[in-house]
Amino acid sequence: MTLEQEIEEFLAGGPYAVVGASRNRQKYGNKVLRCYRQHDLMAYPVNPGESEIEGLTCYPSLSALPVPVDRASIITPPPITERVVEEAAEAGIGHLWMQPGAESAEAVTRVEALGLSVIAGGPCILVTLGYSEV
Repeated sequence: MTLEQEIEEFLAGGPYAVVGASRNRQKYGNKVLRCYRQHDLMAYPVNPGESEIEGLTCYPSLSALPVPVDRASIITPPPITERVVEEAAEAGIGHLWMQPGAESAEAVTRVEALGLSVIAGGPCILVTLGYSEV
C-alpha cells in the first residue's frame, strides 16, 4: 500500500485519539487536536497530566476513552511512543499515525510485529488535512 493509500485509509474512519494532546496552543499536540476539529472530525485528547483541553474532556490513557476508537495520532517523544504502541494494541486500535518527531525504529518495528497499520516518517497531519492557526 502506498503512503497516500495509508493516509486515505487512516482518514476514512473515526473517531480518533490524539495521544500527547496539550493545553499549550503552541505545541503540536494541541494543533493536531484543533486540526481534527477544524475538519469536523471527532477526536479525543489523551494525556495523563490533563483533565481538559480545548473544552474537551482529556483522558489519561487510550483504555479510558468513552468510546472505541480505531485510529490514533501520536505526538509524544519516541520512548513514550513505544509504550503508546503497546497500549494501542491492547485497546484494539489498528491504525496509528506517528507525527514527525514521535516515531522511532523500535516503535515502527513493534507496530508492524503487532500487525497494526502505521504511518511514520511521513507528512504531518497538519499538512495533509490543512490547518489554520485561528
